[in-house]
Amino acid sequence: MHFLDTLQLLRVNRSFAGVLSCIVALIVILKRRKRQQLITDYSQVARELDSQGREFDEYDYIVVGGGTAGCVLACRLTEDPRIRVLLIEAGSSGKALVASRIPSAYKHLARTTHDYKLSTLPQPHAGNQKIYWPRARLLGGCSSMNAMMAHYGAPSDFDEFAEIVGDNSWCWENFKQYFLKFENYFPSLQFPDVDVSQRGSSGPMSIGYSAYTWKGSEMFINACINTGMSFNPDFNTSNGTLGVNKTTDCSTLMMYTDRHGVRVSTEAAYLTPTVLARPNLKVVTEARVTKVLFDTSTRNGIPRATGVEFSSFAQKGAGKRFRARARKEVIVCCGAVHTPQLLMVSGIGPGTHLTEHNIPVVVDHPGVGSNLYDHVTFHMRLAEKMGISLGYLQPRDLHAKFKLWRDLLEYQLRGTGPLCSNFVGGVAFCRSNDPVLFPEYDHDEVQDSTSGPSSPDLELVVTSVLIHPDRSLGIGKGYMLLPVLLRPTSVGTVRLKSADPWEDPLIDPNYLSTQHDVDVLVRGVRLGYKIAHTPPLSDLTDSANDDPNLDHRFGRLSDDELRQIVRSRAETLYHPVGTCAMGREEVAGTVLDSQLRVRRVSGLRVCDASILPKLVSGHTAGVVIAAAEKLADIIKAEYK
Repeated sequence: MHFLDTLQLLRVNRSFAGVLSCIVALIVILKRRKRQQLITDYSQVARELDSQGREFDEYDYIVVGGGTAGCVLACRLTEDPRIRVLLIEAGSSGKALVASRIPSAYKHLARTTHDYKLSTLPQPHAGNQKIYWPRARLLGGCSSMNAMMAHYGAPSDFDEFAEIVGDNSWCWENFKQYFLKFENYFPSLQFPDVDVSQRGSSGPMSIGYSAYTWKGSEMFINACINTGMSFNPDFNTSNGTLGVNKTTDCSTLMMYTDRHGVRVSTEAAYLTPTVLARPNLKVVTEARVTKVLFDTSTRNGIPRATGVEFSSFAQKGAGKRFRARARKEVIVCCGAVHTPQLLMVSGIGPGTHLTEHNIPVVVDHPGVGSNLYDHVTFHMRLAEKMGISLGYLQPRDLHAKFKLWRDLLEYQLRGTGPLCSNFVGGVAFCRSNDPVLFPEYDHDEVQDSTSGPSSPDLELVVTSVLIHPDRSLGIGKGYMLLPVLLRPTSVGTVRLKSADPWEDPLIDPNYLSTQHDVDVLVRGVRLGYKIAHTPPLSDLTDSANDDPNLDHRFGRLSDDELRQIVRSRAETLYHPVGTCAMGREEVAGTVLDSQLRVRRVSGLRVCDASILPKLVSGHTAGVVIAAAEKLADIIKAEYK
């Protein structure tokens, strides 16, 4: 073949090959397009449903806040394997934190990353102080960093609740079952007068007297008796709370602790490894819920909570946002400060206040963030002359360090000794109009703010250490008496500083704004001073001490002088309540009904100390645990 003919043939073949390759490429492109248009991998466009028709990020109940109440609800609700629960907590677990587990170390959690480190606004009636409010950022909430005192208040407090909310299930005789449900009381040979038939024995929360008794405890108790108080073997029964005794806690005194002297928080008690292994429970930590989501286009016109939005706490709003849906309800358990804050930034709160911050109003609820009550106390610091103070637990010299290491060894080997103490040696409850205790006062002069004639308005706490204003333990020998105003009439608020959920809200407890409150607290100071100088506690008190930083001069001061000192040194006992209070529908400011549902909203409940319409005349942790137990029963009975 001629060269030119051969070249022409190659050209034709090359053109054919080019056309052929174009056709092949076109076929490939069309196939790819077809693959993109016709999807057989459904996960690209949809969520797989479980056997009950739920998506993977859809839950029956979302519990916001894994605190004192949240852990209880997560555990109890998921006892029913049909109920799927998501628990979201801004903090981490406290189970591995030494400061949370050892009772005497709890103050070391203050002002750390496990604490929100809040402060009030300046208090004009309390020396213009900004008072520090520790709030735990941990699973278990404040039950993981409080003083563990297991005291619930007077029976009449709960009868008062029942009357306020119009629901007899909150009265003492009906509500006390929930205290028994969570209690696992372990008797002590040192306290044989406790009637164990009136204590719970199979609940998750260990409760009993501390394995350590401070040497000053018996002196305090006997001095109170010699002053005119009665001995009360158990503050938490139908017999009432008036009298004096060592306290109980969930670890020691009557405290929330176990037989080994270890704190029992609601995380430790309710979120056990077995509970966390339940397939119907998911627990998210280090994530803050920044908004409750609502469907405002419902047929009946009532907004419905449909889920929550949350993000990483560490990134404080700068990171990715996530959403989870609730088929039935969102339950907010963030405490008396953060629950009203979350509701308000989500559009549930005082309409005018929300509008000021450009927050769309979902429901105008004036009571959200209002009705704030808190227990006010005063630290009366006294020198002691027997060398039994536990101030060495914050050692400043070699001798103190030796004693601390000795106690650490005892605690490690036996679970006993001073380290399983919360520093409280005993408590007394009384009424400020008791003519035996206060013969110098006109008993009709001060308003009776109690819930009933057998309910106290004063608590007196004795501690085995001095605590200085900077929160450090006192050097040398000393102890304290703390009168506590149990039934204040001063009422405050929690309000937004901005619409930013990451910005701390404005806390204004309005401490000592009524004459009643300062007068009753002054009576408490007078009583504490009298007991400190009554045998046998007078044998401990160094009356000759003239240190100006201590309070031995109080016996020479007038009531007016004491009022000034009380106002300038008022402290909190860390029991804020009431900012989402339950009550009757017709009562202005009521946020919740007696089933803890937010009024005029569906699918939204609250369960924490904010629900209480008044302060109990005692400590709040046990009441919150019992309320969560009650709510869990309510919800499980409603579940379909």
